[in-house]
Amino acid sequence: MHVRTLAGGLAAAVVVSLSLTGGQAVAASPDTAGAPLAARVLTYDAGGSAEFRSAVDRGAAIWNESVDAVELRPAAAGQRANIRVLADNGWPRALPTTLGNGTVYIGRQAVDQGYDTVRISAHELGHILGLPDIKPGPCSSLMSGSTAGTACTNPYPNAAEKAEVEGDFGGALVGQAPAVRAELIVD
Repeated sequence: MHVRTLAGGLAAAVVVSLSLTGGQAVAASPDTAGAPLAARVLTYDAGGSAEFRSAVDRGAAIWNESVDAVELRPAAAGQRANIRVLADNGWPRALPTTLGNGTVYIGRQAVDQGYDTVRISAHELGHILGLPDIKPGPCSSLMSGSTAGTACTNPYPNAAEKAEVEGDFGGALVGQAPAVRAELIVD
């Protein structure tokens, strides 16, 4: 994950600074207009992802390295997760419900055909993060999915994909409602 910095760190550390003006204490308001917002934390449950568990964890880590506005973390025991990840014998797919929530299936059919498990995981998580398929597309586009071919193992979102997630979740952090794509996305 990118290192998050807090602009005006000293101002944030000092909650209230006082100055004496005519014998009266006045609270100074820190300038937070340029301060980045904290990442929205989304939890995922990969307990049902079977042999793909490490690929799911790596896919989540790639998103954490790539964007600042959202962070994917494994759900704690007993915690309800935003994202449920399951393995099955079908084709990989995502069932987003709302932005940042839904179910991902890591389908063995694509793995059996030679597609990379980490790329599949990062791609399907991308759908939960609000990204549509980009087909046909080059290997440099994570959301090109299967159209990039089995030789493509790139699990990283490109600049446009990163920017879209940053915009959707950055806007959500300040109360703007991003567009939600709530449909079955089969790759």
